[in-house]
Amino acid sequence: MIMNKAFVKESGDENDDDLDVAPPDIPAGTKNYITPAGYRRMRDELLHLIDEERPEVVKLVSWAASNGDRSENGDYIYGKRRLREIDRRIRFLTKRLDLAEVVNSSRQENTDQVFFGATVEYATQDGESHAIRIVGVDEVNLDEGYVSWISPIARALLKAKVGDQVMLHTPAGPQLIDVLDVRYPSPEEEAA
Repeated sequence: MIMNKAFVKESGDENDDDLDVAPPDIPAGTKNYITPAGYRRMRDELLHLIDEERPEVVKLVSWAASNGDRSENGDYIYGKRRLREIDRRIRFLTKRLDLAEVVNSSRQENTDQVFFGATVEYATQDGESHAIRIVGVDEVNLDEGYVSWISPIARALLKAKVGDQVMLHTPAGPQLIDVLDVRYPSPEEEAA
């Protein structure tokens, strides 16, 4: 069977800009919670892309297009690809910021209990202690100890108090963990 080339999608097609990066899943019926600092970082990235990076790439593409044959023009091809990446990221950030619900955890009244925005220190059964901060799905950074509020560890810790033992379900099986400390950022830290 011979297939017409018109029906074959090549990986370098310019139409791939319709494919958005899959956002982290948020449970149905819940909000996209985010800390004030996380919201600012995402908004700042969006503004940087719109005001600085995109105009620079548009200039490059325009210049490269004026040089003639575009089929073998590396600056033009790379620039168009980068422009699609920027536009895709702008769409993603715009959607996420529109859905975001900023939670200022420095206003938390029950500071002895674990809620969104808390930094929690806990110990595992083998005596290792760990510290994590419970943040929004768009703020996860494991190197800094930032975990999503929908992650298994955060779900196990939510509503626990200092001194509580909670059950964490891991691939290796259930594990008891002890809540050692719960902290919330000060209003100054939350504003930074």
